Amino acid sequence: MFSFNMFDHPIPRVFQNRFSTQYRCFSVSMLAGPNDRSDVEKGGKIIMPPSALDQLSRLNITYPMLFKLTNKNSDRMTHCGVLEFVADEGICYLPHWMMQNLLLEEGGLVQVESVNLQVATYSKFQPQSPDFLDITNPKAVLENALRNFACLTTGDVIAINYNEKIYELRVMETKPDKAVSIIECDMNVDFDAPLGYKEPERSAQHEDTTDVEADHSGYVSDVGFRAFSGSGNRLDGKKKGVEPSPSPIKPGDIRRGIPNYDFKIGRITFIRNSRPLVKKVEEDESGSRFIAFSGEGQSLRKKGRKP
Repeated sequence: MFSFNMFDHPIPRVFQNRFSTQYRCFSVSMLAGPNDRSDVEKGGKIIMPPSALDQLSRLNITYPMLFKLTNKNSDRMTHCGVLEFVADEGICYLPHWMMQNLLLEEGGLVQVESVNLQVATYSKFQPQSPDFLDITNPKAVLENALRNFACLTTGDVIAINYNEKIYELRVMETKPDKAVSIIECDMNVDFDAPLGYKEPERSAQHEDTTDVEADHSGYVSDVGFRAFSGSGNRLDGKKKGVEPSPSPIKPGDIRRGIPNYDFKIGRITFIRNSRPLVKKVEEDESGSRFIAFSGEGQSLRKKGRKP
């Protein structure tokens, strides 16, 4: 008697030009080889065995090759592209964030099916941490990270690497379908408020002081410092001969600048002290006029009178 389970890995099945099979999935860190494949963790593509490429080449599969991954145990699904066909037979390698979305453990079974997706026109993301707001240009960072992805699925939590830090974003909405292709597309991107983000409390606005009439009585009494306003004293203790002025300067006689309470920010006013013009008094025509050298000369020695 021979058992029908003679193969260690499942044989891919083809139904009406559709690729469908099961693989045991592992994270990229389990991929054997001298080269570092950390670049696979930065995108949304998987590594499949060479037998899958042989089956796909015989089918009328449209490019790019997109696949639907399903975990039947948890009823979770997502979509992805393929990066290479270098995995061992019966095994596929997934990014860690994709295994978390599917609730898969190392060596778990995943159903892989080929699909055709519409081109994306709109997508909305929600950062899972307020730290994402520290990025100067988040749209440019996301656009650069999505170059390593082939498709998006509503509800997935994708991971992008920026400045040696992992940022997680949940796909809140995609158009025109819940699963879309983002290869060579013109897609509008929008962001929702990060998870756990709280808007800063705004301080109460100050009331406009121009509407309230201020009390200026204190400005009249506060005359400030007045130079040389005291009385003089002598070293011998005697009283000064000149008595001080009996009438001190009144505070009202001292001019003091009063603040402009109607001042508005953004308006500059130049205030100038105007002087009264001195009117020229026209000289009467009948009056005396200045005549040069019209005085009388004098001598130090008196001259004698002639007889």
